[in-house]
Amino acid sequence: MGADYFTFIFVLGLIQSFWDSFGIGANDVANSFSTAVASKTLKLWQACAIASVTEFLGAFLLGAHVTDTIKNKVVQPSDYADNPSTLMLGMLCSLYGSSICVIGASKLGLPVSTTHATVGAIIGFGIAAHGSESINWAYSNKGVWFIAAGWVYAPLVAGACAATIFLLIKYGLFRRADPYKWTIRSIPFIFALTAAIETLFIVWKGSPRLNLDDQEPWKIAVECVSIGLAFGAFGILCFVPWADRKVKGKEPLRSYEMFYHWCIPTREPVAEALEPEEGGDVLDGGDMKAADEATPDKGYFAGFKKKATKGLLAEVADYKAEDATIKEMHDLAEKFDEDAEELFRFLQVMTSSLASFAHGANDVANAIGPLSTIYYIWQNAEIPPKKVQVELWILAYGGIGIDVGLILYGYKIMRALGNQITYHSPSRGFSMELGATLSVMIASKTGIPVSTTQCITGATLFVGLCNGNLKTLGWKRLAITAFGWVLTLPVAGLISGLVFAFAAYSPSMLEGTYNPSS
Repeated sequence: MGADYFTFIFVLGLIQSFWDSFGIGANDVANSFSTAVASKTLKLWQACAIASVTEFLGAFLLGAHVTDTIKNKVVQPSDYADNPSTLMLGMLCSLYGSSICVIGASKLGLPVSTTHATVGAIIGFGIAAHGSESINWAYSNKGVWFIAAGWVYAPLVAGACAATIFLLIKYGLFRRADPYKWTIRSIPFIFALTAAIETLFIVWKGSPRLNLDDQEPWKIAVECVSIGLAFGAFGILCFVPWADRKVKGKEPLRSYEMFYHWCIPTREPVAEALEPEEGGDVLDGGDMKAADEATPDKGYFAGFKKKATKGLLAEVADYKAEDATIKEMHDLAEKFDEDAEELFRFLQVMTSSLASFAHGANDVANAIGPLSTIYYIWQNAEIPPKKVQVELWILAYGGIGIDVGLILYGYKIMRALGNQITYHSPSRGFSMELGATLSVMIASKTGIPVSTTQCITGATLFVGLCNGNLKTLGWKRLAITAFGWVLTLPVAGLISGLVFAFAAYSPSMLEGTYNPSS
């Protein structure tokens, strides 16, 4: 029976892959912008707008490398050579297991690893189809234990990088006699370094269609240094003079005016609050519930609009609305010069965008890996080879699903990963995001589909420890998060395995439809 007979599996795979991408956007996208929203550097709708672009571009341009690892390194494709449609069914079941697990966790506000869910779901159907011996467990063959190793070292590496960056900022800039002066002098260098890292990630990982990673090492080095110097020059010529007028001079300048600040005459200083006042406008972090109640009901459309925009306007950064323990945790954290911290807001947006770009490149594999396998078998009626070009439309499809999940449901996880773990400030958020991104960069290049949730959580934990007081960390939230990680893989695997067993081994009127044991 030809694979084209199973068009319904391909159609169901399309639907379920979108929901899997939706879950990734709803859960994992908080990794990239939770710190920026928690420190009130960005409003929630601004974070969603930026992340929608960066997540999509990361998935579309650089997503193919990790997709190959997820698809071929967990199950043995040769086990399904005589019956490719069984692998189609298995990948469909893995999408069911992963999406149900991740979306359910998002509903509960529980940040989990979508990588754990995907790997667990593939293991689940693999065991149901051919037993545990069919799973590629070997570390040496880049199997499950190779992937699992990334779950251990990624948060440790991310935490070590983030803590190192923050301690350099803390003792090299903020503990000086004049922290603002030392910080603003260092900004161009930090701009250059961050831009060079971002360029290295884009070039080093390389899109298969652009062949950027085929260049000679010296060319890559020149590109990274050149772009880093360009951003450093931007910091010297545009950002530093603009920021000095805005932060120290208290002039009411807009962000876009940094590009032509020299044409703007000196303005009268105004007292600008670093944080929005309570009860203000919704977009400024006010009370969402109060604003909703004040809005008159205008029928079905008004109700639909309210639900559709809830994910963009919900309050996620006001820790004062939480219990007294969180307030005490924040009060115990060390605070630094407000003007010096203010200079890191723009840098935090930059690193959050980089982290989001890296996340899109790394985690889109979780949804489109199974879909790309289903599509290949549907088109060719055979098991895909080790290396197969992932279709552009599949990468775009996964990126769109991630964006939709982020916009509609991402606020729940942003709230959980934000101020409930530790106090967030712009400098801390910058350190967390850059440390997590460095870890994801290394993992993506080596082909290890690490958990970005664990990377940012590890970075947040280590930066919180830099306060020197264990009471500045939300250990209850960390324990709940770790518990979710432990459950994710077996729950996703169990769902996937049960769905596969039900579909593959149920009585059928069509002889030979599925026969995994043959």
